[in-house]
This record gives sequence, structure tokens and C-alpha cells, in this order.
Amino acid sequence: MDLREMIEHYLESEIDILKKLDTEAVQKVVKAFEEAYERESAIYVFGNGGSAGTASHMANDFNKGISEYTEKKFRFQCLNDNIPTMLAVANDIGYDDVFSFQLKNKVKEKDLVIGISGSGNSENVIRALDCAKEQGAITMGIVGYHGGKVADIADIVFHVPLCNMQIVEDVHMILNHMVMSVVMQHWNIEKKA
Repeated sequence: MDLREMIEHYLESEIDILKKLDTEAVQKVVKAFEEAYERESAIYVFGNGGSAGTASHMANDFNKGISEYTEKKFRFQCLNDNIPTMLAVANDIGYDDVFSFQLKNKVKEKDLVIGISGSGNSENVIRALDCAKEQGAITMGIVGYHGGKVADIADIVFHVPLCNMQIVEDVHMILNHMVMSVVMQHWNIEKKA
């Protein structure tokens, strides 16, 4: 069985959505990261499933990938990386509060809080962004599909307008690497060989 037609269709869909990306939205993400860095604000990031993987990868890329080359360091915290805390909150309080519980009494005014949700409708992401807004934090939603409630409440939105979770998640990871690359170029950081 020749599967190349399906493979080509996937690649064409990915290339098509990448060509349509809103570069102004990407620029807003870059500026939010740089401004949080300059303020020495905490940056909280989180998501479920594949979005949790993207959140974890993002924290790594900025806490180590860029911070290796800077005197001052990024202050990323990935809320889905502490599995015991997440499971305790999920078990004792409820899964919808696994992120908001961690933010309460911790997030400060002008911190940056990033919720990643392919559908834009993950209740635990929505509650965490609402909690962050109540504390005066700047909120960012990284979403797909129709944007969902996350796109409605976040201050800054990066939206992949496609109803295909795999490609949405691909583009979210590309956003992470694109922002990292642009920040490094903007700051004239040269990687070690």
C-alpha cells in the first residue's frame, strides 16, 4: 500500500497554515517574552496532553537554551511538570483546578501566564488564566481550532485556525522555536558550536 498521498496531504496542510501565520501575533509573543525578561517577571506556562509537552519544551528552551548565553536568566515555570502536585490537586480538589491552584497566592502583577490549549476550551487552562487576570498578570493563549474561550479571555493570542490537532500542535512547537530563534537574533546571541 502506497501511503505517499496521505503523507503529501499532511505536509501540504502544514505548509499552507504556516504560510498564513499572523506574523503580528508572533511579534506580540516575542515582545511579551522579552518584556517579562526585562521586568524579571515569572513566566508560567501549562497545558494538557501534547500541549503539556509543548509547555515543558518551552520552559526548557528559555530556561536553558537562551539563558545559557545571558547573565540574567528567564524565569519560566511549567506548571504541568510537577506531577505529584498536579495529581494531588486533581485527586483532592479537581482536575479543573490543577493549574489555578498552583497560581493562587504565587502569581504577581505583571507576571506572564501562558495557557496552551489546542481547542481553546480546556477548563483548567481557562480557570488558570482567569486566576492570573484577577492577580493582574498578563495572559497569553496559544490555541487552535476556533480559539475557544482561551482566545476570548487572554490578553495576547496566538491562534492556529485549523481543526486538526496534530498540525495545531506542530505549529505551536514551531512557534516556540521561532520565538526562541527571533529572541536570540534580536539579542545577538550566538550559540556555541
